[in-house]
Amino acid sequence: MGGGGWASGRSAAPPSTAPLPQASPLARSFELDYEEDCFRKDGVPFRYISGSIHYARVPRPAWRDRLLKMYMSGLSAVQVYVPWNYHEPQPGVYDFAGDRDVEAFLDLTAELGLLVILRPGPYICAEWEMGGLPSWLLWKPDIVLRSSDPAYLAAVDSWLHVLLPKIKPRLYQHGGNIISVQVENEYGSYYACDHGYLRHLLGSFRALLGSEVLLFTTDSTRAEELRCGTLQGLYATIDFGPGSNVTEAFGAQRWVEPKGPLVNSEYYTGWLDYWGEAHASTSLVHVARGLEDMLQLGASVNMYMFHGGTNFAYWSGADFKDQYKPVTTSYDYDAPLSEAGDPTEKLFAIRMVISKFQPLPAGPMPPATPKYAYGRVALQKHADLLDALDVLCPSGPIQSRFPLTFEAIKQAHGFVVYRTQLPRDVLEPTMLGAPPHSICDRGYVMLQKGQRGALAWLWGAGYSTGRLSARFGAVGCGHGAAVLTLWLQEYRGTLERDGQTTVYVMGRAGDTLDVLLENMGRISFGANISDFKGLLGNLSLDSSPLSNWLIYPLDIDAAVQQGWPHAALPKSSRRGRAGPAFYTGTFETPGLTWDTFVKFPGWSKGQLWINGFNLGRYWPRRGPQQTLFVPGSVLHVGRPNNITVLELEGAPSTPLLLFLDQPLFNRTLGHSTVATE
Repeated sequence: MGGGGWASGRSAAPPSTAPLPQASPLARSFELDYEEDCFRKDGVPFRYISGSIHYARVPRPAWRDRLLKMYMSGLSAVQVYVPWNYHEPQPGVYDFAGDRDVEAFLDLTAELGLLVILRPGPYICAEWEMGGLPSWLLWKPDIVLRSSDPAYLAAVDSWLHVLLPKIKPRLYQHGGNIISVQVENEYGSYYACDHGYLRHLLGSFRALLGSEVLLFTTDSTRAEELRCGTLQGLYATIDFGPGSNVTEAFGAQRWVEPKGPLVNSEYYTGWLDYWGEAHASTSLVHVARGLEDMLQLGASVNMYMFHGGTNFAYWSGADFKDQYKPVTTSYDYDAPLSEAGDPTEKLFAIRMVISKFQPLPAGPMPPATPKYAYGRVALQKHADLLDALDVLCPSGPIQSRFPLTFEAIKQAHGFVVYRTQLPRDVLEPTMLGAPPHSICDRGYVMLQKGQRGALAWLWGAGYSTGRLSARFGAVGCGHGAAVLTLWLQEYRGTLERDGQTTVYVMGRAGDTLDVLLENMGRISFGANISDFKGLLGNLSLDSSPLSNWLIYPLDIDAAVQQGWPHAALPKSSRRGRAGPAFYTGTFETPGLTWDTFVKFPGWSKGQLWINGFNLGRYWPRRGPQQTLFVPGSVLHVGRPNNITVLELEGAPSTPLLLFLDQPLFNRTLGHSTVATE
């Protein structure tokens, strides 16, 4: 325990039975010293060197490996976000099991000898879906997020009353390892600038965590952001990356905190990737030099990220910078520990810098986890998405004159089908369009056309490109030839937020128009408005609005977790590859379940599940990310591994996946400074 210990020169007198005075070195404390401009831990000057890790981005079986590597890098602390929406999926419904067991994660940090800087939000940014705020807050459409809006504060307070009592016994003062707790996150960058909101949070945190815990804020070095993001009673820290002048940056902190420790709460070791942009990389030389400059000033530093991990399922967020910019599934971040948890050259450069300021733990750095290239796996088409609505939306559709948002029908993530009928014959290519900013975020447009014809002709032609209508009332027996309606599904293309918002269609009155809407992740940073999903406005055919919609909220994950579609017979006789459809396949592991990376040769965009685990979005057509990380912990030994792919735009003529032993983060490998980790 820090803070001295018993003086060695004492005589061996019997120990006193008197109660220990408060000033005893055994009284655990972590506090600010405004005289000496430092932290004091158990009364002794203290500086931390920390790294960020997000338990929600790392499968639970890998937690120990990643934390041990962080400890062996010389870190004294880890910085941890708590994503509210990961733990409260519905109002008043809480989930702290399995991968969501934040208490188990915190206990593991303590077991490994790491201190914790906790960032419980309620807003966290983190490039996480909606910055960690639950989308059900938007069930009240006029709610003002991150403000003193009573509806917002009521939800925040009920969440803090669940979360913070789990945190309190783990505070350093109470024998735990949490030395400080951040309130909100970079609040100065948000338009509201509502100090009443920050005061409310300060009151709630103090009431639930006590008066001793060190509470702080983090903001950029911009004066305006420091003015809006800081509050008397919360220690103000800053964030900046290796490109900044260290003296100038800490000068900004001194503007709001003339005394106390210098703290960079987010020193950027790399950066995130957006779909459709180049893979980000940051030079290890710059990262190491900036770290050394800060440590020489006596500053406390947290490296963001030390291990980035993966945005599994639908958890990746989006930034808004003049346009909507969704974040990739990989959150590798070009961090010292790669997405798969492997030590990089950057890690060893950082460790070398740390060794100049404090001793490193004895022993070697744990090695990279083993990877395995399981090779090619052939897939078969199982069904077009529209042929599986009975399974994916068992409760049936919602009827509405006009389209409703995801939030209006209480759909958090994923996909919703919007269905209507062509109101009239459309014999020339006619524009189907959406008003500006109403496609959130991508719409896949399909037309199902009825064609009457003779059965003999159809069978003779070997027709299998559509599905036969089950409406046998259409069958007639004139002149000895059966006639029925054959429904042909046509994929018409994609509507996209801040992109193409029109497609051309032709058809007959009564033909079915379906638009599959995809939520690509709610904005986590940069927007001053709530990010509603789905069709936010009405579609028009040649500028006349369409009405009478059937809206199908899809719960694909529930179906896949229950064994669909592997337990079901294939539904599709359609050979067509265009449009949203499910593909399945299986593979066996050779007696080991090592981490692997899956590549999608010739595929366009979609979602991947293995053994019911949602590994996230793939989009090789847009890049830069070409492979998805598959943790070995989701694989089976001794029985088949079930692969389910939802391809949204169009599968290759030979549908197969390729399992590799290394990732491809950048499709322009020739131009990439960091092609693979």
